[in-house]
Amino acid sequence: MSDQNHAPTSRSKPPPPGEEEAGAVLKLGEFENVDTLTLSEASLVIDALLTKRRKDRKDRNETDVLNKTLDYLDAFARFKEKENVEAVERLLSARKELTKFERAQIGSLCCDGADECKTMIPSLADKISDEDLQELLDEMAKRMSN
Repeated sequence: MSDQNHAPTSRSKPPPPGEEEAGAVLKLGEFENVDTLTLSEASLVIDALLTKRRKDRKDRNETDVLNKTLDYLDAFARFKEKENVEAVERLLSARKELTKFERAQIGSLCCDGADECKTMIPSLADKISDEDLQELLDEMAKRMSN
């Protein structure tokens, strides 16, 4: 049988793997300058959207994936109150030497110490002193939800 008689496949070929890497040097590719949310910010945004949809009676699209995402955010978002989320966002945004990605990682991971934070986010190593990072983490911890 000739190859010419076969129908073309319906799936397109997957794109080649990117060069993204969150190591000592950030290589975020097309996501380099994209606004990045902490888990707490994402939780607030999604909750607000769902509240509006329910109010407008447009809540027909609540999928299993959405519900699992909400469960994940509920479990791992460290800041639950809107005021605390906003306060942490202001603290992080003030650190202009850090990328948006790094700030979101710090705000999501909520490490106890600067050493742990720099281990989890290797690109921070030469960008912020341990003392400044620890001060930032301590300020964030004051606003953390239990």
